[in-house]
Amino acid sequence: MQKEIRHTWYFNQSPEEIWDYLTKPELIEQWMMKTDFQPVVGQKFHLYSPWKNDVADCEVLEVDPFARLSYIWLAHSADYSRNFKSVVVWTLTPIDKGTELQLMHNGFTMLEDIMGFNSGWNILVTQLVDLVKQQDVSMRQ
Repeated sequence: MQKEIRHTWYFNQSPEEIWDYLTKPELIEQWMMKTDFQPVVGQKFHLYSPWKNDVADCEVLEVDPFARLSYIWLAHSADYSRNFKSVVVWTLTPIDKGTELQLMHNGFTMLEDIMGFNSGWNILVTQLVDLVKQQDVSMRQ
């Protein structure tokens, strides 16, 4: 069974610009979830789900500005019968005309968790892509 999620997206913006969307709470909230995130190793933070009355407990593992960010995500099963710890890793790579953003989310033991998170990430990062495009257009006007 596949035990991790991997996705790659491409942006016309620099890694510095995309980094802000991964690390500034006011921007994270616009595409992902309400949070009290701070990009400090060891910092504990929360992600507040808008879909259900749920909070994910997280902890920052790695901060390499404009290049890599990772954190623990303590998730709950859909019926709250169990918790599981997973790790989210964002990698930003400069490319000719922007940034390659890679997501790796691992630590899954059940197919239903992988499927649920994979679907969730696709929705969330689509929102991120749209938000970045909107910001880019508004900055040019």
